[in-house]
Amino acid sequence: MATEFLPTQYLLQSVKTGQEFIDKGWTLDAPNEKDPTLIRAVYEEVQLNVKDESWGIFRFADWLPVDRYLNGSSAPATYKSEGLAKHLGLKNLYITFSGYWPEKGVTMRTCSFKETESYSVCGRLTSDIKGVLVVASAGNTARAFARVCSDNQIPLLLVVPEDNLDALWFDEPIKSHVKLISTRKGSDYFDAIHLSNKISCLPGFLAEGGARNIARRDGMGTTVLSAAHFIGRIPDYYFQAVGSGTGAIAAYEANQRLLVDGRFGNHIMKLMVSQNAPFLPMYNAWKADSRQMLPLDDDLARHQVEEIVAKVLSNRWPAYPIAGGLYDCMKDAGGDVIAITNQEAAEAAQLFEKMEGNDIHPAAAVAAASLIKEVNSGNVDKDAFIMLNITGGGEQRIKKEKEIVYLQPNHIFEIDAPTKEIQDVLKKLFS
Repeated sequence: MATEFLPTQYLLQSVKTGQEFIDKGWTLDAPNEKDPTLIRAVYEEVQLNVKDESWGIFRFADWLPVDRYLNGSSAPATYKSEGLAKHLGLKNLYITFSGYWPEKGVTMRTCSFKETESYSVCGRLTSDIKGVLVVASAGNTARAFARVCSDNQIPLLLVVPEDNLDALWFDEPIKSHVKLISTRKGSDYFDAIHLSNKISCLPGFLAEGGARNIARRDGMGTTVLSAAHFIGRIPDYYFQAVGSGTGAIAAYEANQRLLVDGRFGNHIMKLMVSQNAPFLPMYNAWKADSRQMLPLDDDLARHQVEEIVAKVLSNRWPAYPIAGGLYDCMKDAGGDVIAITNQEAAEAAQLFEKMEGNDIHPAAAVAAASLIKEVNSGNVDKDAFIMLNITGGGEQRIKKEKEIVYLQPNHIFEIDAPTKEIQDVLKKLFS
């Protein structure tokens, strides 16, 4: 078990202008810049020194913007595929698995790679940063933050659509300093984000920041660090399903740091990202070669979200057009956005479990289906080094092995709840 931990040294940099500045503790935006842009961490340590497995996610702390170590984390595990690789005729298929698979050395209790970002974000929280952390989620992110904040005495307010509450399962009860509110049935992730933004503007609450939070992205980027460390090189292709696009942005940024490191190759992996049809906002924008998201009627979007099996991919407000967002990353890296149906995802999930030996989440099944589709279409070199990012799995197994409890909402709001009602409810919850 890790015993010593020194805060990581880094500066922040605007993607848009290149301006470098100091992190004042919870900086989410570049100071004195008008145009929307992501900021990135520029780490003092340019070569990655991976610690032993007892550190969990913090084995990659050289490239995480963290001030403290938190117990209970697990890093993603990468291994070379045999079953699925043989089935697809691939020589160098590597699977990076985040979830519950003790035999592979990964024991994420919420079965999702969202634990990589929740431990990193909470590790960035210092004692002088006050306020209740506010996190909007379609499911997996909320489960991960609830677990980490419950175990580490961090006040948290989750905002999750009522239709997604079945995702808030846990292997032991969540402590009372974690609160949950929901938007009424028929709402979606966008509605939860809208409510969370209202709350984050109120005194005493702290916006987690989503894609704008460097800790979220660099935590997710550990999947690529895991793969490169295991393989010994940067992959040629990176496959992942996307909702906000944050994970793929994180993958690109990790790739950039590996280029500076110099020991893992000098190429950028192609970003092969996928969405669950019929909800295809980034797919449609990319195919139209548009930086801006195309118009999408709110009611139609909610209807499309109801139809998809991978609810966590239902972000109508993705980090796609912003400077440094997915559009820019893909323009530099190359790659494609692939549309996957529910049926294709279901077949991929069955094939993965048969060939590899563990169940996977619907979003991970979308990614696996996109790999199968691209290989069968002849769009991928079968000798290439391919990373398949399985962002969640082992849930069926952990639910068989452990007694499961569900977190219930403290309050359910209508979609356009007035600010006064929101304030009154929050005052009661946190008094």
